[in-house]
Amino acid sequence: MKIALPSRQNLIDNHFGHCEYFTVFTVDTGSKNIVAEETVASPVGCGCKSNIAQTLSEIGVKVMLAGNMGDGAVRVLNDSGIEVLRGCSGDVKAVALKWLEGALEDSGDSCHEHGHECSH
Repeated sequence: MKIALPSRQNLIDNHFGHCEYFTVFTVDTGSKNIVAEETVASPVGCGCKSNIAQTLSEIGVKVMLAGNMGDGAVRVLNDSGIEVLRGCSGDVKAVALKWLEGALEDSGDSCHEHGHECSH
């Protein structure tokens, strides 16, 4: 399974629509391990108006672990078969490992609050 995280310098980028790139982890949900890592360039106009949802879906991404994101972007990702968890912050690998442990839930934040950890 693949999960994607909007990234800037190996940290979750709070602004999904302006991230530097996406970190994509291939994970083994049985062993709760990250088995591969890749990056996907952000298209110009990254966000709900770009084709990033389709691009990520085509490579097998099923979950987006993000900081804040507008409802339009969430809808576009959901329509492409990608589940979205908002309210994440910090190192991308640490956030991915927390998700694998089942320690993350969607905060429901839609681009109005910054600088907090994912809900437990």
